[in-house]
Amino acid sequence: MCNEYYMKIGDAIMFAVHFFENKNQLLCQLLTRVPTVGEELTIKGRKGKIVSVKNVDEKHINVQIALEAVKKNTPVVDNSKKKKR
Repeated sequence: MCNEYYMKIGDAIMFAVHFFENKNQLLCQLLTRVPTVGEELTIKGRKGKIVSVKNVDEKHINVQIALEAVKKNTPVVDNSKKKKR
């Protein structure tokens, strides 16, 4: 679980933003700018799009993300190199 902080540095207000995919928390960050719906971003090397933004209270924000499916490469099998019996 990530620590939740609320800080005011000069004129910049920091928000604790929690990024979720379904019910799994992917990331927790302190941000000065709240992400918007439809914005594209990359988390842990995976591209995603923001589906919804929910204010829990004045300093905590939950963001739902739809990540792209991971494409698995299947190796091409070359049968000509196998030994024939």
